[in-house]
Amino acid sequence: MSSSEAARRWHKADDYVRQAYRKTPWKFPKGSIRKFGKQLVVTKRGMEVVTGMTEDEAATEQHKFDNGNHRIAQ
Repeated sequence: MSSSEAARRWHKADDYVRQAYRKTPWKFPKGSIRKFGKQLVVTKRGMEVVTGMTEDEAATEQHKFDNGNHRIAQ
């Protein structure tokens, strides 16, 4: 999937994948991210490893934030 689609599906900032790849490329498993021209393409597995959560977990994690700005105490 494209880096922007991956960021959206994991509820991250639009440039999350690009920033993560620029700062810590070694965190992505071999073959999980590839650049086509200026476009970054990342696998589901790559996102799971870098973020430390599955897509479903990321959706659940998003609900722990109040209006997307503040973490709700648990």
